[in-house]
Parts: sequence; C-alpha cells; structure tokens
Amino acid sequence: MIYFDNGATTKAYDECANIIKKYLLDEFYNPSALYHNAISVSKKLAEVRENFLDIANFKSEGNFIFTASGSEADNLAMLSSRKRNNGTIIVSNGEHSAIYQCAKELERQGYKVLYAPVDKSGRVIIEEFEKLLDNNVCLVSVMHISNETGAINDIEKIAKLTKKYAPRALVHSDGVQAFGKIKINLRKLGVDMYSISGHKIHAPKGIGGLYVKKGVSLKPIIYGGGQEFNIRSATENIPYIMAFDYASHNVYSNFEEKYSKKMQILEYIKKEVMANISNTICLTPNENYSSHILSFAFKDIRGEVLMHSLEQDGFIVGIGSACSSHTKTGRIQQAIGLDKDYEKGMIRISFSEFNTMEEAEKLATAIIHNVNKLRDFIQK
Repeated sequence: MIYFDNGATTKAYDECANIIKKYLLDEFYNPSALYHNAISVSKKLAEVRENFLDIANFKSEGNFIFTASGSEADNLAMLSSRKRNNGTIIVSNGEHSAIYQCAKELERQGYKVLYAPVDKSGRVIIEEFEKLLDNNVCLVSVMHISNETGAINDIEKIAKLTKKYAPRALVHSDGVQAFGKIKINLRKLGVDMYSISGHKIHAPKGIGGLYVKKGVSLKPIIYGGGQEFNIRSATENIPYIMAFDYASHNVYSNFEEKYSKKMQILEYIKKEVMANISNTICLTPNENYSSHILSFAFKDIRGEVLMHSLEQDGFIVGIGSACSSHTKTGRIQQAIGLDKDYEKGMIRISFSEFNTMEEAEKLATAIIHNVNKLRDFIQK
C-alpha cells in the first residue's frame, strides 16, 4: 500500500523504536527517584525539555509540559487555563474537534463562546475575527494550520489583535499540524500556549506537549506527585519522550529540501487532478498553505467511497480529520461554505518526507480513473 494519509498519523522513524526499547529495557528508571541512575534519566528529561523550547524559539520565555497527545494539550490549554467567569472565549469555527468540543464544554459551564468565521480554505477571516474582540475576551484559540485544507492562519496577527483589544487575554494555537511541517517561532507568533503532537512527525502515538509562556497559570488536571510543574502528575513516559525528541530534530534536519520535495508532489497532484476531472474544487488555497496537505471536493461523489476505491488500487488517503471520522455533522464543510453537491465528496491527501514523485504520479492517475469510474456508475 502507498500511504498518503500523513495528516492522520505518520510512520515512526526506525530509530524511534530503538530509542523506546533502550528506555524500556536499559534506562528504565523513574526520573523522580533519587539514586544515580534515576538522576541521570532526570537530567536527560530536562535536556529534552530545553530542546523543545529551543526548536520553537521559546527558551527562557516559557515551559514545556509533556502530555499523552495533542488533544490532551489542547484540553489543558482550554480547560485548565485560568479564565474570568464572565469572560468571552473565541475559537474559529474550523477548529479540530479537540478545541471545538472544549469550546462546547465551556459554553455548558456558562462561558460566552464566539466562533470566528473562516473562508473557503478554512483560514480565519481576520476582519471578522477583529469584530469579535473587546476587553471582555479572556481566551482565544485558533489553529496554526488547518488539518482539513493545509491553510496557514496568521497567528501573529491574531495574537497582536487580541492583545490590542484584550491585553489580559490568553492566546492559544493548536500547532499539531504545524510543528515539523513549517518552521515555528513562538516568540514571533506571540502566543501564550501552543500544542504539538508526536505521531504527526514520525514519533510514536501517545506523546504530545504544550508550550506555556511564563506567567500563564494552569490548574492541575491530574493530582499526585507534582510532575510536569505540578500540572500533570504522573511518572513521565520517558521512552516516548526520548523518541519524540529524536523525531523533532530529525524532521527539521534538511528541512528546506524536504519541504520543497513535498511541495513539488502536492503541486503535481493538484495540477493533474484539476486538469483532468471536471466539477472539482481544490480546497487547499493558492497561497499561505503547507506542503503536506492537499484537499479536494468532487461533485456528486462520496469521499468515503472514493477513499475505498483508491484503497483497492493500493493507495491510502483520508477524508479529513481522523478524529472526526465517526461524526456525520459535516461541520467543516458547513464552516467553509461548501456547496451541498460537493460537501460529501471531500478527500484529503497528506504527505511526508517518505513519499516520492513516482508515488504521486500513480496516485494522480488512480484518482482520475476512480472519480470518472464512479461518476459513470452513478449516471448509469
């Protein structure tokens, strides 16, 4: 099978498996213990934490809390950050379910939640976002890169506008689809919190993290031994943390070369599909987008049927966020204003450094063949 669903998860680097084995079987010590071997592991944990702060240009300005996933990091930012009881919360209506469902929970708790509209690519409309801001806003959360279309939000501008109208408000960004895909400079972005995940960058599933700016207060979500700055008590998952550290460095090595290669693949598939399939919308915008996500909507085609047809031909693609695959609401399609004739026909193709142009050529041919085949079947 040729894998093109890297937005859902990625194949782990081979070295990650070796690292996990090392810290499960050899250096398996609890970093909170006081004997020499445990202290050695504790020092490595501290070094890794600093490594993540360095990668995101956040060192000396914040802390990094390890979590079990990007969704947990999002929940921690949304639900555990201290907010005024009568404050207003703003999220975009194109957010991943980990943020969107937190927003719904905060509404149930009595907070006023506003949903910033997005354009047809899933990017927040800055002018409309600004209209929602006032001094009563206490928390803003906008994803850095759309997990559905690859559109990049202007987080720096969103943060500046928020601080202009509501200086005490916290700004969070879900960076799960951005970390490792574009270069991150949290100091420049101006955010207070930023979520990332390991399994999107060839680390194992079950590890993620939240950057927290100094001075931001979070309530504990797990009580116990006081690990992770007394926010998330539990013995740290050292094997996965170490593998996450390796992957974060490796994914950024030779970054420009990898990015260019993915962009060439994306542009090739986009050109071929749009030139050879009528009644097709490319949801990935023409500017300010990531090289790893390409989304289409086909008229009168069910994306799930097309996905399985491609699977039979040896290709794995997605139909949007895997975390939302069991819901039937079409929330994102509605948010981006997709026409009803197209809203069931979305597929998402997402790339990693392991994909090749030869694979892209085969996939483009398969998409063209299968869409035309399915349309011929419908017409008959």
